[in-house]
Amino acid sequence: MATARICFCIFALSLLLAIASAYDGHDHAFEFGYSGSHGPDKWGNLDPAFSACASGKKQSPINIQKNMTSLNKSLKPIVRNYKPANATLINNGFNIGVRFEEYVGNISIDNKNYSLKQMHWHLPSEHHIHGEQFAAELHLVHKGGDGSLAVIAILFKEEGADPLVSKMEGGLKELAKDKCKADEDSVIALGTLDTKQLNKSSRKYYRYVGSLTTPPCSETVTWTILGKVRSISKEQIALLQTPVKADCKKNARPCQPLNGRKIELYDEAKDA
Repeated sequence: MATARICFCIFALSLLLAIASAYDGHDHAFEFGYSGSHGPDKWGNLDPAFSACASGKKQSPINIQKNMTSLNKSLKPIVRNYKPANATLINNGFNIGVRFEEYVGNISIDNKNYSLKQMHWHLPSEHHIHGEQFAAELHLVHKGGDGSLAVIAILFKEEGADPLVSKMEGGLKELAKDKCKADEDSVIALGTLDTKQLNKSSRKYYRYVGSLTTPPCSETVTWTILGKVRSISKEQIALLQTPVKADCKKNARPCQPLNGRKIELYDEAKDA
């Protein structure tokens, strides 16, 4: 249950937001959006720090085509044992996210540990599968000790309610009431958030090397897109869209060129 809501000014908390931007991939000092003069095709020109958005060769998201993937039998199942943790619901104007205030759990990729730091939603999905775009995409953002990122992407179709979003509906309604200035984040304490819905096993996933999907578009991300598509309701989509800026309610960056990158496939059925 949400217990407190506050608008934080970025100028007063510049250090905090500098740390947060390492996780959510954007810099509040420079406005960006999803249409018009600040849309995705203009990001690379908004600030020199965003140049990778235009010139990078390993950008995300991508369209995952079956004929572009290769089965890698050396890939392992993703073991997720996240535990309940104190969390904060955040509207940064560009998306709705959850920041974990304490240790939640790790994942291991190529014998390297990454700790879950935050999660946020994009509506509709950013990644496409065989040309299909989905209703929503949840990014679980993990950070390694060297600063590199590993993001697990979960795709959603519009159908039944998602249990995780259901737990935050009260907080999302409070976010929609907040009247923050353009340079402020709306922040609501969620208390202890039960993350067991994120621990479901994955029998299939796609793996590739890419970038943040928002400025500065840094190419420091190992992406894992789960093959299992979950469900989210129309009402929950509206709850996630209502608090953000008008030009960010549809906050999916268009798919980027693959540029020869390898997309690896883990498929438990084919490994058997």
